[in-house]
Amino acid sequence: MPSLAPTEVPWRAPRHELLLLALVAVAALSVVYPVGAQDVSRLCLARAAAHGHLSADSCLAGAVDVASYGGHFYSDKAPGVSILAIPVAEAVGLREPSKWHRTGDLRVWAVRASVGGLALLLCAFLVGRVAEGLAPGTGGPTLVALALGTEAAALAMSNFDHVPAAALAFAAFVLAWRRRPLLAGLVAGAAVLVAYEAGVVALVLAGYVLLTGARALGRYVLGVAPAALALGAYNQAAFGSPFHLSYRYVSDQFAANQAAGFFGIHAPSWHAIRLVFVGDQGLLFASPFLVAAAVGLVLLGRSRAVEATVCGIIVLAFLTLDCGYFDPYGGDSPGPRFVTPALPFLALGLPFVLARFRILGGALIMGSVVASTAIALTWPAGVNAYGRYDGTVWRRIAGFLRHGTGDPLAAWAQKNVLSWVGVGRLGAAAVVICAALAATALAFRRAGASSPHPSAAGIPPA
Repeated sequence: MPSLAPTEVPWRAPRHELLLLALVAVAALSVVYPVGAQDVSRLCLARAAAHGHLSADSCLAGAVDVASYGGHFYSDKAPGVSILAIPVAEAVGLREPSKWHRTGDLRVWAVRASVGGLALLLCAFLVGRVAEGLAPGTGGPTLVALALGTEAAALAMSNFDHVPAAALAFAAFVLAWRRRPLLAGLVAGAAVLVAYEAGVVALVLAGYVLLTGARALGRYVLGVAPAALALGAYNQAAFGSPFHLSYRYVSDQFAANQAAGFFGIHAPSWHAIRLVFVGDQGLLFASPFLVAAAVGLVLLGRSRAVEATVCGIIVLAFLTLDCGYFDPYGGDSPGPRFVTPALPFLALGLPFVLARFRILGGALIMGSVVASTAIALTWPAGVNAYGRYDGTVWRRIAGFLRHGTGDPLAAWAQKNVLSWVGVGRLGAAAVVICAALAATALAFRRAGASSPHPSAAGIPPA
């Protein structure tokens, strides 16, 4: 029977780690999406904060994601992403939204890459290292699966907060696993500053740290305190109370929905569950490897019961949150985006499946990379009202294979940084696809050459 005490964190570099991360960067960070509501809300706050203000009345006038308090407009988002964006926004001379190129602004792309893009690479790096430590030869495939086989890539370069929150939350978990409670608390607090829902992870990690003693929990709480105080100070200055979050003052067409329940969250409904799992962009269609990862978490529990339980609780919590939200996809987005902070925790089950069933795991990861890359390349055009891809993304991929560039999927290809040097959208999309497939092939070539028998990797027998 496995011990109920926390274990030592596994940590090992996958083969060709830097090359894999470089290929991920080419595939994920080069896409340039049109300017969206997330950009306006977060970057207006970044521009205002850089000049000593929190309200941004002229910048946010007419914006969708906005909070209204005391006759002024504020971002309705947690302030963390805006704070992280300030250095690059100032360095590139980010202008007000009315002067952005709506089909794709280079300055906005630079800010996205510096926050969401780097967060994606950090998250992939951490997951790859832990996965390789769990089962040698599986770190590379797990890194690629998370970064390119989920909605994370598309969200990272759209200025959503989910990927930075995922990177910080998972980093806090790794630090807690390594018995660094003070640092874990600092990073967990930063995750909450980035996305309020990361508070779920912070609470679960508090229970995890407590298993090593009350003194460790005290250090963890001490680490969380600076972020808590900073958030309280922001709320006081902007909304008149340290306990009033920006979501309390949402002032757009979704205000009534977000005021109902707990900031728009209710008990899960069958309709929402269907959308999250088997909707047009549902997890099982876009990222089928997650099924294997869920099975792998059970296997993880045989040798590391506490860590598997922590991961399982976090995954279930975020699935419940998404399935209970009034709009599980959160408007126009690449998928059920509120689940994203839990994806690195779920991915830790993947090494145990890959070590036993490499071909099956490889097929699921390849399918996930193909589907998720297609979504990442096209989702702003493919998601029209609620006619998402005219069905699943696989239907559109099949149409493209039959009709080539005559299929709508080709017409939906998004702008790319290569567009600024004269490469057409389809040519740039081909570069992205080749980078994604090359990363997957490289990861599995090395995994196949070096993966030991499950028992040699310290994995309990089935």
